[in-house]
Amino acid sequence: MRYLKLAAICFLAMSMGAIAMAQDVPRMSTDELKTMIGNPDLVIVDIRSGRDWSASESKITGAVREEPKKAASWADKYQKDKTFVLYCA
Repeated sequence: MRYLKLAAICFLAMSMGAIAMAQDVPRMSTDELKTMIGNPDLVIVDIRSGRDWSASESKITGAVREEPKKAASWADKYQKDKTFVLYCA
C-alpha cells in the first residue's frame, strides 16, 4: 500500500455520478495517513472488491468497507464536512 487515493475529490465525484480520472485525484503516502489516524474528522473507506478485501491481511483499523461499484448507494450516509480517504490497494 504505497500510495492511497485522497478521497475528497474522488468521493464527491463518485457521489455525483462523475468519474474522476486517476491522475486528477490527489495522493498521499501511508506515512501521511498515519499522522492523520485518530482525527475525528477523518473517514477511511476501504473500497477493495470481493477477494481483494477478504484475502487481505492488511486492513486499516477503523476503516469502513464499502463496495466501490455501489458508491451511489452509500455516498450519502457520510457527512460531507469530513476528510475522506479511499483506498484500494
